[in-house]
Amino acid sequence: MAMMATDYLRFLLALAAVIGMIALFAWCVRRFRLGGFVGAAMNTGRLAVIETLPIDGRQRLVLVRLDDREHLLLLGQERSLVIDRGVEAPLAKGDFGAGEPASVASLR
Repeated sequence: MAMMATDYLRFLLALAAVIGMIALFAWCVRRFRLGGFVGAAMNTGRLAVIETLPIDGRQRLVLVRLDDREHLLLLGQERSLVIDRGVEAPLAKGDFGAGEPASVASLR
């Protein structure tokens, strides 16, 4: 049984709709930064990517943690630049030390 022109047209429209939905999903993942949850589960060693902020199409700011220090990097296609290095990582909520008040622990 031969396919008619309307069958080919229906196939092409369905293919275009599926590709469009995939592109929309990929755009939403990038726009709302939903892909970061996958990489966060893999940060179990000494080095971890804390946050990424796209500046434009070619540059992004990346905050990385090495042991207990954080480093701010500007990454681009042509060059990379260390903006700030050796900043102490902030304490986790409720991690104020051994029984000290919050005001004393924050002054260290």
